[in-house]
Amino acid sequence: MAKAKFQIERRCEVCGMPFLAKTIESRYCCNKCTQKAYKRRKAEVLKNEVLSKIAENVDDAREYITVKEAMAIYLVGRTSLYQYIRSGKIPSINLGKHLIRIRRQELDECFPKRNFANNDVKRLPKLYNMEPENCYTIGEIAEKFHMDDSTVYLHIRKYSIPTRQIGNYVYVPKSEIDDLYK
Repeated sequence: MAKAKFQIERRCEVCGMPFLAKTIESRYCCNKCTQKAYKRRKAEVLKNEVLSKIAENVDDAREYITVKEAMAIYLVGRTSLYQYIRSGKIPSINLGKHLIRIRRQELDECFPKRNFANNDVKRLPKLYNMEPENCYTIGEIAEKFHMDDSTVYLHIRKYSIPTRQIGNYVYVPKSEIDDLYK
């Protein structure tokens, strides 16, 4: 990974400590925080898979659902749901130990439904205006952001930023470069 010739001060997304980023995409201060973030992402993916399976198995015609099914269908956590039940904001029926049922109509009024959109949907490629007036040259980027031409080329390849060559000049869309180095 290429190292930046300038210093970027950021806050770690896990522990919140300030640190000097070694690369443009650095988000964590140390390897320990990186591993914690990775574990959190994996746990979130597994949790969403379990909730989507539960939500698929719930029949739409059922008027009363369990707390677990309510968590899967609606954007609400277990503790929040139990607090609403205890406070009386959401009426429920207790059929015995661990057999609480909640009316679906009450949940529709209080909470939005969870969206299990398919993330595998292919996106259309972004269209760029590659006219020279809407683009930077490699030299302009290097001069503006104080880095070498080779570093600019490396970032262009790494982030799949489109280029256009006219004569001896290589043009890159201003919007993409400004977003990358903001």
